[in-house]
Amino acid sequence: MTSRPTADQHLRDLTLLRRVRDRMDREYEQPLDVEALARGVNMSAGHLSRQFKLAYGESPYGYLMTRRIERAMALLRRGDLTVTEVCFAVGCSSLGTFSTRFTELVGMPPSAYRRQETDATAGIPSCTAKQVTRPIRNREAPVTDPQLA
Repeated sequence: MTSRPTADQHLRDLTLLRRVRDRMDREYEQPLDVEALARGVNMSAGHLSRQFKLAYGESPYGYLMTRRIERAMALLRRGDLTVTEVCFAVGCSSLGTFSTRFTELVGMPPSAYRRQETDATAGIPSCTAKQVTRPIRNREAPVTDPQLA
């Protein structure tokens, strides 16, 4: 007897993973953790983490943080909230973790992003600004060399 999942089971798992991902997209500001997400689709946390990474190329936590950072970028571009207010508005409970992850994905700290992007996206429709300023996933923010004059 083999322990390999059948094609039907694989499709069921993909459907459940899509539900988990959709929930993270909708409820990113809520205090979500892998255990709660797994309970919502009747999977173990370990199985959910492994299957999610296989299907989407990153862990559930990594995906959720990327989603939160995307929303934080939009809020910071508006310029009417502080970095701390944005941190808590997107569901992060630690300003340090938020700032570290933001810097990893975007390539600059949230305070610098707020200063730079508030002016840079003025007059651009928000749908266009969102597309152009989308973060890069999996810690791929380009490392820029200092520009020498």
